[in-house]
This record gives sequence, structure tokens and C-alpha cells, in this order.
Amino acid sequence: MKIVRCTDERQRDWNGYALSCPRASFYHRWEWRAINERNFGHESVYLAAIDDGRIVGILPLVRLKSLLFGNLGCSMPFVNYGGPAGDSDDIEQALMDAAAGVADEWQVRYLEIRTLRRLSERYPASDHKVSMTIALEADPEAVLSRLKREQRQEIRRAYKHGFVTRTGPELVDDFFLCLSENWREFGSPIYQIEYLRSVVEAFPDRTRLTVVYDANGVPAAAAMDGMHRRTMEGMWLGIRAAYRKQLVGYVLYWELIKGACELGFESFHLGRSSKDSGSEVFKKKWNAEARQLYWHYVLRTHSEIPSLNPNNPKYRLAIKVWRRLPLAVTQFVGPRIARSIP
Repeated sequence: MKIVRCTDERQRDWNGYALSCPRASFYHRWEWRAINERNFGHESVYLAAIDDGRIVGILPLVRLKSLLFGNLGCSMPFVNYGGPAGDSDDIEQALMDAAAGVADEWQVRYLEIRTLRRLSERYPASDHKVSMTIALEADPEAVLSRLKREQRQEIRRAYKHGFVTRTGPELVDDFFLCLSENWREFGSPIYQIEYLRSVVEAFPDRTRLTVVYDANGVPAAAAMDGMHRRTMEGMWLGIRAAYRKQLVGYVLYWELIKGACELGFESFHLGRSSKDSGSEVFKKKWNAEARQLYWHYVLRTHSEIPSLNPNNPKYRLAIKVWRRLPLAVTQFVGPRIARSIP
């Protein structure tokens, strides 16, 4: 077996493996390489383990370099997870060993490897995030019937406000409005709209945009999901504050779940949440089960696990100021910051 750095010539084989390997995810798809390079200028190395001429393991790596946050690597930035995906633990370890070599070449402070399972104990890991997943049925009414009566009542109350739902790739602008307003509320810089649009264009048959409108046709909440094997993958979601009292989140989540059932998916990954957060509590209302996520680190110049997240006290003032900025300002300035936050 040997570890190689893949070029575009291996895209077809790479994606074939990403679709067949049980340990691979939507974020292991080759298309993310061009998305990140084109929108952010981020350098990447896509490692593959080759045995007898065929791929038996993959590991995508992306380098993020900025004056604000320094020089670091991640698998995968901006999304739920990445990391090594291979036929065996030994193959994945070989990929991680090669990744350490890439980190040395890039001279990054550290590599952050996001996975759904614990890798070798040699890598320190943060366990502050969980993955929330719902088991689906062919009949969405079967999923609805499993919810608590109070939850079903809230869904019915929400629909009485006259919300209407649409899906389609043409809804990127309305999705961006909901997402950017929601992220400003939480003090998080937003991506450039071109990044989100390029994801839809790269995966025309593997992404779904859903927007909920009020009775006057104004966007109230929206989500972008990916599709991988038998799982609907929740990527980004935004709910506008003005519609929270009208329970628009209940309409959005139910439309997403119902649509995934109707499309034949067996599970819906609602995305990651911080442990014990309001997000985790809300997702559990839909009978979502929590699964531990692991942020592993290959430390080079750091002696401790980095804390590049909103819970770090040193970012508290910046987050407070960001929440007060006009939306147009956050949409203009945000992408210049968000591109460097994995």
C-alpha cells in the first residue's frame, strides 16, 4: 500500500470510493476541493491510500492562512466533519501519518481533524460537539406520530400563521438572507453568497434548498441540505428572529423531515450542536439522537488544544459588537473573516 496526493485525474475514483465507503461522508466528495480553492483561495492536499491499483482510503486536507488566526489545516473546514475514511483503522492511521507530513510542509500551527469516531489516543481531542440524527420512515406520518403530543401541537400552531414552503436551487438569495441575519444574531461572520451558490452548482442533484415564507411572501427561515447515500445531511440553517414567536422553526424542521422521508432517505443528520446547548435541546424534541463528534489535533507549535470557537472568552467583545452591526455591514465584512474560521 502507498499514500499518494491526488490530482483531478483521480476525481472519478475518489468519488466512487467516497460513495461506497461506510466511513466517508458528503464532505469527502472531491467537489469540495474546487469549492474551497475557488471561493477562498485555500490550498488543499487530497491524500489517498492505494492498494493493488485501487483506492482503499481517503483524507482531504485544507490549509487556512490568515493574519487574524494564523496558519492552520483542517479536514474539513466550514462543514460538520471530514477526517480519514478507509477500509481499516490501519489504513486510516497511514493517512494520518501522511497528513502530519503535509502539516510539516505547510508549517501550520496545527491540523484539526473532525470525525464521527475517536481516532488514536496519540491525538488530543475536543468533544464539545455532538451530531444530531433522526431515524426516518417511508411515511412521514409515522415519524410525526412518534413525536410527543406537545410537539405535534406546536407544529399545528405554527402552520396557522400562513407559512408557505418552497424548494429549489434558485432560492439561494432568500436562503442567504435568512442565514446571514441568523448568524449576525449569534455574532458569527457569514460566508460570501458566492460560496453557498457554488455548493449548489457543484452538487445540483445532491443538495436541497428549502425556504419558508410568511403570508406576504417574505423569507422567514431557510436551510441547505446535502444528500449522501441514504442520509440527508443538514449543512446550514437560518431562522429570522422576527418569526420565532410564530414558531417558524417548527414549520421549517417538519418540512425538512417530511421531504427527506418522501425522497426515500433513511436518516436525517440535523447537523452538529454544542453539548447542552439550546440547539441540542430543540433537535431532541424531534427524537434526534446525539452522537459524539471528535475534533482531533495534530499539534505542531501548540502545546494545548486550540480554542477557535465562540465560547472562547477572548472573542466575547467582538461577538457583542458584531451583533449590533447593520446586516449589510456583516454581509460585506463577514466573508473576509469567515474564510479563515474553520
